[in-house]
Parts: sequence; C-alpha cells; structure tokens
Amino acid sequence: MLRITATAALTLSLLLAGCNQTETAGNQGNEVTVAQAPSCNRDCLLKATDQYLAALVAHDPKAAPLAGNVAFVENVKRLQPGEGLWKSITGGPTAFRIAVPDVDQQQVGWIGVVQRDGKPAMVALRLKFQDGKITEAEHLVADPARGQTDNIQTVRPGLLATIPEAERLPHDRLIAIGATYYDALDDNDGSKMLFAPDCQRRENGITTAGEGAMGPPNMDKKLAPVAHDCKGQLDSKSFTYIDRIENRRMVAADPVTGLAMGFSHFRHPMTNLPYKVIHVDGSTSERNKQNMPYAPFDMPAAHIFKIDPQGAVHEIEAVGVMEPYNSPTGWE
Repeated sequence: MLRITATAALTLSLLLAGCNQTETAGNQGNEVTVAQAPSCNRDCLLKATDQYLAALVAHDPKAAPLAGNVAFVENVKRLQPGEGLWKSITGGPTAFRIAVPDVDQQQVGWIGVVQRDGKPAMVALRLKFQDGKITEAEHLVADPARGQTDNIQTVRPGLLATIPEAERLPHDRLIAIGATYYDALDDNDGSKMLFAPDCQRRENGITTAGEGAMGPPNMDKKLAPVAHDCKGQLDSKSFTYIDRIENRRMVAADPVTGLAMGFSHFRHPMTNLPYKVIHVDGSTSERNKQNMPYAPFDMPAAHIFKIDPQGAVHEIEAVGVMEPYNSPTGWE
C-alpha cells in the first residue's frame, strides 16, 4: 500500500471531487452565547490581526497581544508561542491575503502566503479575542500543492469585493450557509450548498473545481469525464472515500465582504472501497484499492467561502495539511 504524499493527498482529497468576547465559536463548535457588546469593531480586529502577523514575522510573541493562558495549535499539535511557524517563518505576508473579521464572535479568520525557511507557504489562521487579548491561535501551514505558485500571487477579485450595504446577508445567515458545505461534501450531495454556476474552488494553490480544474490522478481517458463544477463534482460521488468530517467549526463571517470561514478535520480510512463514480454521460466507473492504493490519512483544512446576496457560493479558497490517520485535533 502506498503512503500518500502531502501533494498526492491534496490531489486525491480535493481533485477527486482591544477586544471583548461576545460569543463563543472556537474549538468546541458553533454554539453561540452572547456575553456583552463587543468593544473591538471590524477595523480593530483587522489591526489586531496585522499586529499578530507582524509579531510572527519578527519571531517575537511578546509583540502580539497574547493572553497569558493563550492556547496555540499548529497543524493539529499543541505548541507554545515561539514554536512552529514562529521559528520557521522567514518573510511575508505577501499580497496574497484574505481576512474574515467577525465582530459578533470576536474572532478573525485569515488565509495568506508567507515565506517559511525561504520558500512560499500557505497559512490558514484563526485568532480568538477576549478582553483585548488573543486567547486562542490556530495555524494550518502547508506547502503549495505540486510546488505551483501561480494562483497564490494575487487573490481572486471576488474574494475581496465589498457587498453593497443594502444587500448584505446577516452574520448568522453567512455562518449557516458556510456550514452546508460540510454536509454537501460528507453526503455527496451538491444540492445541500447553493453553488453559483461560476463557482471555483482552489486548495493549496491549485484549482480543484470549476474553471481550470484538473482531472483526478486515476482518470481513464477512455471514459467520459467526471463533472468538475462545484456541484456536479459532489453529485458524482467522487468523494465517497471521505469517511467523516469532524471538528467542524464556522469560525468567522463578515457581512461586509460576504465571506464565511470554516475549519474542519477530514478522516480518510480508505476502507470504504470499492464504490461507483458517476460520469457526465451517466455511466459509472469503479474506485477500488487497485486504482486508489493509498494508506489512511487525515486532512485538517480551512475553507473561505464567498457568498453573494442570494446565498450562492462563487469562490472557495482553502488550505489543507496531511496528517496521520486518526490524529487528534489539538483541541482535546
């Protein structure tokens, strides 16, 4: 049986188919408990995130507004500030950065590119604030898939566009829409999330659904293709090998930009083979241990969704890292 590499795991997993706490939606789920009106507005959260990133680049945790009991997890491992990316970062962030400030939850989600040991690395970040301090910091750090960096030079314009004020969806609606992605993927049912016709998903810098998506590594060119649009790819049952999606957390939503961000943990035991995949002409083919000879693995991941005023998803930007099967989440 093959041990799947990080790039192959991504290809398999994603091509085959000053602040006060107001609400809690961190490592224990999305249950919301209102405490008091927030003192850190949208601009405040963005500035605090920039301060954290500057401290990270400077290798100086003392320069970040960290609480004394801050919990820090990187790639599902519990670390101390100063370890992990705090040591290995060598530059950045670059112009490729997407921020999702959440005033209601006093949390910020962020995906961007930095230099790690002199090479580009993608980072998904979550910061949780309470009483003006960061109480939780979470990193997912991954190399660009297949070493490709063309798609992480400039952020797709739609992800940065502002939604007209009169058309903005409320915070809780954005959170609910983002959460439907995990149901749609877990159930192989593209109807459970409203995907726009132009939906395009990029993960670790490569396009995995929508315009420009590449075919799966075990694609038989003699057969009709499998759908590569966001909805059709899920309906094709290509992702049946995903056994479960755990630690689902919608960590941030920003009505100003229509962005919602979630973290999750994919489990792939590779024991649910064989299964059938539906092609665009209605024919089927089999995925089995011969054409998917991969060892079990996990993939903790973060996704940012661009949601329009009608609730449809246009862009998805994601970061995923490969970990041993049944790894802890780091938040136990």
